Amino acid sequence: MKTIIKYKKLEFKIDLSQPLDISIPMTGDISNVNAWYVNPPRIEPHTEHGFTGSVKAGASTNFNDIWFNPHAHGTHTECIGHITTKFHSVNDALNRYFFLAEVVTIAPGKLGEDFVISRQQLKNAIKSTNLDALVIRTLPNTREKFSKQYSNSNPPYLVEEAVEFLVGLGIDHLLVDLPSVDKEKDDGALRGHKAFWNFKGDLRKEATITEFIFVPNEVEDGVYFLNIQMAPFVNDASPSRPVLYKIEKA
Repeated sequence: MKTIIKYKKLEFKIDLSQPLDISIPMTGDISNVNAWYVNPPRIEPHTEHGFTGSVKAGASTNFNDIWFNPHAHGTHTECIGHITTKFHSVNDALNRYFFLAEVVTIAPGKLGEDFVISRQQLKNAIKSTNLDALVIRTLPNTREKFSKQYSNSNPPYLVEEAVEFLVGLGIDHLLVDLPSVDKEKDDGALRGHKAFWNFKGDLRKEATITEFIFVPNEVEDGVYFLNIQMAPFVNDASPSRPVLYKIEKA
């Protein structure tokens, strides 16, 4: 199922039968990854007027209700509406779904009591130009990322200068395996988010940030064709499923 792709001025081949899913699924219980001090997500049969939406309980169909917060409970893609008083929907912001992306692996460095991703680390890691997206895998990279409880853990984040560097490179879509590009407790400064969306200038309304990804260790650093699949929620953020495809010469 190999397909020739013409993208911008490039032409290359990808195998659509070999997707590399870099999302974290939502389980609907305490084992689910979590952040921002909220309860675990819930996936449970709808109940009303004696009806229970479960085949096991005698219903004709399974009919579940799902309670979750996209920012706290798994892979999600967000837009500038995450930090603005005016409403902006990620469903409008993400109007293309395929991008040229580079995967880089970085071990966050120590800065005071924090672990951070610096401008210099990104400069050293990124090998390509004319990218639309950057996918950051942090070390250590273990399966714990599928179930880690991040609240009050001060996870690694990107310093403001690092995000500004990415904007300068023309990166419109940033994907990280962290709960946020910003420090967990920063008194609402949100320097990374604001830098990425150019909060004090011409807003980058079509730029997106995807958080809580997981890039398996067998996925090598390098350039890939990226497909960001996203549920069409009219909200600042929505659950998403980014998928990578290896690139071959056409």
